[in-house]
Amino acid sequence: MKLIVGLGNIGSKYTFTRHNVGFMLADSIALNNNLNFRENSRLKCLMTNLRNGVDDYLIIKPTTFMNLSGEAVRAVMDYYKIPIEDILIVYDDLSLELGKIRFRANGSDGGHNGIKSVIQHLGAKNVARLKIGIGPQPNLPSEVFVLQNFSKEELENLKGVLSNAKNGIECFFKEGIAVAQNKYN
Repeated sequence: MKLIVGLGNIGSKYTFTRHNVGFMLADSIALNNNLNFRENSRLKCLMTNLRNGVDDYLIIKPTTFMNLSGEAVRAVMDYYKIPIEDILIVYDDLSLELGKIRFRANGSDGGHNGIKSVIQHLGAKNVARLKIGIGPQPNLPSEVFVLQNFSKEELENLKGVLSNAKNGIECFFKEGIAVAQNKYN
C-alpha cells in the first residue's frame, strides 16, 4: 500500500487558502476517481482508498491542523504498516512560484510547520515530498500570506498545476523519485 498525504487545515474557512493546496490535490484525486473521504478519528484524518491497477493507494488529509500533521501520518503509517519509502507528503511552498512543483527525496522542513511535524513524528528527514508553489510571497508575514485565499485567477491556474502534480505522483510511485524529479521539477 502507498500513502499520499495532503497537508492542510480542516474547516471551510481554510478551503481555498494557499496553505491548503495539499488538501486540494487530495480532493482533486478523489473527485477524478469518484472517491469520498471518510473520517477516521482514531487515525486523526480523513481518508479514502484508490485502487490503481495492482497498486493500492491510501489518500489522507490530517484533521489535526497543519502544525500537528505528523500525528496523523505516524498513526496511519503504524496502523497500515506502511514503510517510509511508500509515503509521499504533498504541501505548499512559499519559495516556489505558483504553477511550479518540486519533488524532493528528503531534506529539512524549510520553515514549514506541517512538514516539520511529519519529520518529527517519523523521526526521519528521508520522507519523499511534493511541494506545490504558492509564491511569490508579497511583503506580508508568511503566516498571514499562507492563510489568504487564492484569487479566482490563481485558482484557475491551479487546475493545471494539480493535474500536472497528479501525473507526477503517478510517475513517482511507478518510476521512482529520480525520474519524477527529472520530468516534473
